[in-house]
Amino acid sequence: MLSVNNVALQFGKRVLFDEVNLKFVKGNCYGVIGANGAGKSTFLKILSGEIDSTRGSIEITPGERMAILSQNHFAFDEFPVLDTVIMGHRHLYDIMKEKNAIYDNPDATEADSIRAAELEGDFGEMNGWMAETDAAELLSNLGVSESLHGKLVKDLDGSDRVKVLLAQALFGAPDILLMDEPTNDLDAETSDWLCNFLADYQNIVIVVSHDRHFLDMVCTHVVDVDFGKIRMFTGNYTFWYESSQLLARQMADKNKKVEIKRQEMMDFIARFSANASKSRQATSRKKALEKLNLEELRVSNRRYPYIAFKPEREPGDVILDVENLSKRNSSGEYLFKNLYLRFNKGEKIAVLSRNALAVTALLDILSGDDTDFEGRVQYGQTISRQYLPNDNSAFFSGDQDMTLMDWLRQYSKDKDEGFIRGFLGRMLFAGEEVFKRSGVLSGGEKVRCMMAKIMLANPNFLILDEPTNHLDLESITALNNGMQDFTGNIIFTSHDYQILDSVANRIIEITPNGLIDQHMTYGEYLHSEKVRDMKARMYGEAVMA
Repeated sequence: MLSVNNVALQFGKRVLFDEVNLKFVKGNCYGVIGANGAGKSTFLKILSGEIDSTRGSIEITPGERMAILSQNHFAFDEFPVLDTVIMGHRHLYDIMKEKNAIYDNPDATEADSIRAAELEGDFGEMNGWMAETDAAELLSNLGVSESLHGKLVKDLDGSDRVKVLLAQALFGAPDILLMDEPTNDLDAETSDWLCNFLADYQNIVIVVSHDRHFLDMVCTHVVDVDFGKIRMFTGNYTFWYESSQLLARQMADKNKKVEIKRQEMMDFIARFSANASKSRQATSRKKALEKLNLEELRVSNRRYPYIAFKPEREPGDVILDVENLSKRNSSGEYLFKNLYLRFNKGEKIAVLSRNALAVTALLDILSGDDTDFEGRVQYGQTISRQYLPNDNSAFFSGDQDMTLMDWLRQYSKDKDEGFIRGFLGRMLFAGEEVFKRSGVLSGGEKVRCMMAKIMLANPNFLILDEPTNHLDLESITALNNGMQDFTGNIIFTSHDYQILDSVANRIIEITPNGLIDQHMTYGEYLHSEKVRDMKARMYGEAVMA
């Protein structure tokens, strides 16, 4: 068990959170959520002991081991991959290195031999003889090929480095596992494996994530960091979100009787329990919900931006034709070659690739930002498009002292201050925040500004490159709803499973040997035997089952 007792954290006069009292127990996975800057990652650092709280204490059951997913991708550059994974169980690793050093020392004394025997006993009790085998199995399950296991970490690419650090955190089944954004930079297959692994995990997992699908699949509880308090709720993210929305609607309807409200909540919980069968943790979650005290549920203080894309005109029958499209990188190598793509009315296409540069290159071409390509791109006459690039810095690199009011006004037909202020308010820029300088905006604030710019243009065709980057859960949820409700066409790429699965009705994947193009949802695409065979042929290799 891990107990948080009256913990508070304060920086000068600013109180990040206060009077936090929580208990984390085995068999549960806790998803830590909160707005950007609320203190989610800081809370994990307090739990791990990396930073001290202003007051209060953290207590761990004696003898239990904690593991933390490292955020420093270069900390183990000079170590072999297998050794790096085993370091996740530091005591085991230290014993292994000490006894091996004694065996390798030709001048070892009798006392050294006695010490080695003691270490062997401890090593055996910790199942140390299986350490390399277990580490290798973890790496293989995460998609790190066996040929890389003996290399130094510095010789791996960025994706494999992340997987090695993840294997390190998981190694040896720690009693308490702390992870901050574990699905960042993971491909879909590895993320799916991690979901299944954690869903069956018998110890304590505490995770910060903006990935709603991941939180739904693995979490039995939500830990909400909100307005200086940290509260725990039974259920996964979707249950927390939908119940908080229902409670908010009930509170807005002052005339409803208490018993009617209570029955609505009971009916909602019953429906949610039945739907939990989608998760590997369905049984434990259903039991938890059955024991739920309605007093646990509270209305969230969170604010959601208003994201709604409303086309100014209905698109005609001709949307977009792409013929024989090819693009080279700066070295002259093809990112893709001879692509053919025809958009049909109402299609929302998700673009995938193992090469992120290829996806961005395609979207840059479709947006008109890149004209250096081979082939033909032809839009229908009724199509008006807007682009959200992965890198939006060019839109904020001009006058750094320009206020948000003036920044947004340059993209609006209606220049009235009241209109601009109201629009910014929808995007959570209220009061004096509308006079914030564009040069000091955070990444998430810039993306919200870009969303406002797009909405003002009323396009019927959206091109979105990783639109959830830098956004908090509330903004991601609002964006997801806006993309679902949009009546025009979309082509987009994202690492957010929920957006991919709920928005896209067609999937294309750019491979070294052409396009895979399927009219299906993202979830169907991931688990399709037909697609798996096509990938094997297109990539010229077997893919992870």
